[in-house]
Amino acid sequence: MIMPTADSSASKEVVTAALLVIGSKILSGRTKDQNIGYVAEYLTAVGIDLKEVRVVGDEERAIVDPVNALRHRYTYVFTTGGIGPTHGDITVDCVAKAFGVPIESDPRALAILHEWVKTTGAEMNEARMGLTRLPKGADLILNKVSGAPGFWIGNVIVMAGVPSIMQAMLDELAPKLYDRRSHALGNGARGCARRRHRPLGSFWGVSVAGSRGALDRVAQIPRPFRLGLTRVL
Repeated sequence: MIMPTADSSASKEVVTAALLVIGSKILSGRTKDQNIGYVAEYLTAVGIDLKEVRVVGDEERAIVDPVNALRHRYTYVFTTGGIGPTHGDITVDCVAKAFGVPIESDPRALAILHEWVKTTGAEMNEARMGLTRLPKGADLILNKVSGAPGFWIGNVIVMAGVPSIMQAMLDELAPKLYDRRSHALGNGARGCARRRHRPLGSFWGVSVAGSRGALDRVAQIPRPFRLGLTRVL
């Protein structure tokens, strides 16, 4: 496979994103959002333009409708919140409905959680089993903080709302965003590309082919300084 270079036609496409923050507690003020600023700085650092942020409650239509609207408008849609084990966490079901796919118990997620409870001594209870429910065809986003993975389906990236977990998921995603960019541009977002952007591989002054090595080096930097970001407190 030939990877695109900074001079290729692919690099002339702007990579855009929207962020959908999900949580009625955020709308009520009971929970203060700590993710918007972090995601915005992170995406800017890797050459992705965050164009829109929406905050919605834990209601089916409030989630399904913007997921469908935004995924056809932008290269990526990131979501935070609503993937936990409680009754009000409905993001997984809503994203599956937006894509018209069923929910399945994912054997990869189940294996990860079994290993996590074995390592931590936690109990594999019904609530944790519920965290293995994912839309059919979704890819996993590993979660090194609490085990339960996020997921990626189409050009929609679904992450936890807890800031430390969301940040860890972003770190897992960073090397993959450029690799899957061409696929995502085919999901209705190509018409949004109008200006030149700085591709991920050239952000650190290296070729795209060397971007993984750069990302590996960045991963060794303490998080408050990683990618030139300031921790959102």
